[in-house]
Amino acid sequence: MLPAQSNRVLSGMRPTGRLHLGHYNGVLKNWVTLQHEYPCFFFVADWHALTTHYDDTGSIADHSLDMVVDWLAAGVDPGSATMFVQSRVPEHAELHLLLS
Repeated sequence: MLPAQSNRVLSGMRPTGRLHLGHYNGVLKNWVTLQHEYPCFFFVADWHALTTHYDDTGSIADHSLDMVVDWLAAGVDPGSATMFVQSRVPEHAELHLLLS
């Protein structure tokens, strides 16, 4: 097994609607714990949201902002974890192009 310091966490959520208790119990509580144990990268998967919500892209931006506010309210700390929006990282699309 690899030492803990060589492990990282990468996880994201699609901004397709408002968050609910299921998100908190299933994901956010774990993120809050993990951010103190590993280097964590949590992202707004706005491009992934386009796979099912391509007919209403306007709501994705609104839900993205609301979602990050909910992450902060749940205890995700930008000082302990890196948070980013998928579409704001051009290397994400470049990596997809290279690997597909």
